[in-house]
Amino acid sequence: MSADSDLTCVANVHAVLGEGPVWVARETALYWVDIKGLKIFRLDDQGHVTEWPTPFRIGSIVPRRLGGFVGGTEGGIAEIDPGAKRFKIFLDPEADQPGNRFNDGKLDRQGRFWAGTMDDSERGDSGTLYRLDADRSIAAIDGKYRVTNGPAFSPDGAVMYHNDSARRVTYRFELDAGGTPRDRTVFRQFGKDDGYPDGMTVDSEGCLWIAFWDGWCLRRYSPGGEWIETLKVPVQRPTSCTFGGRDLDRLYVTSASIGLDEKAREMQPNAGGLFMVSPGVRGLADVPFAG
Repeated sequence: MSADSDLTCVANVHAVLGEGPVWVARETALYWVDIKGLKIFRLDDQGHVTEWPTPFRIGSIVPRRLGGFVGGTEGGIAEIDPGAKRFKIFLDPEADQPGNRFNDGKLDRQGRFWAGTMDDSERGDSGTLYRLDADRSIAAIDGKYRVTNGPAFSPDGAVMYHNDSARRVTYRFELDAGGTPRDRTVFRQFGKDDGYPDGMTVDSEGCLWIAFWDGWCLRRYSPGGEWIETLKVPVQRPTSCTFGGRDLDRLYVTSASIGLDEKAREMQPNAGGLFMVSPGVRGLADVPFAG
């Protein structure tokens, strides 16, 4: 089940906690964040990397239809335009939980923004998955997570996957057209030798790619939960993945260097870098957030 690949490091940025890769088609560029390094990165189609400092920790960003981004941060949901130095928090659903922050987030097939919170100390079960609609109303969808990651959505938008990384579990939900979930089930429960399921994406065949923190790999699963293949990576802590490129035929993988000792860093000179591979399957185009 292991796949040989032409995986290469395309941006050796040494991120502390690289996360949240998102392909922005209108710019033919990939963006991603360094949550704890307080940065946003951009890789254009010529291989040039731009980086901007952020005034607070940002867990994820997704493109807005009108330009710029919306993202989940340590202070709530924000409008973000790094080039214009615009970082404006406009909604904080957890103002009464100062120990929480937003972590991962993604767009669904209708362009709604889904993002989860977590206890920043990773000890409590205070995390919640939220859905932000185009009118900027927000709904709490599911709770009692320790470390939220994902979500990811089937090609038709009728299925959502979401991780509680600390519990090593991937959940599956049925979604109606309005974005209301039902029937949460365990898609996969992982063991200690697997690593921790982190960020993920779905390809055009409906299969789920999951990055495994401390697992040195990504794994691909069928919609029915069958383990199809493993993509080995040269870093211990891959964090997330998304498809990009003009034809959405490139799989980009973010990673982290946080928590690695000196020996591990010597063995992993690209830890915290961005990787790319052509996996032989395409991704799905995002619908930008309309709000």
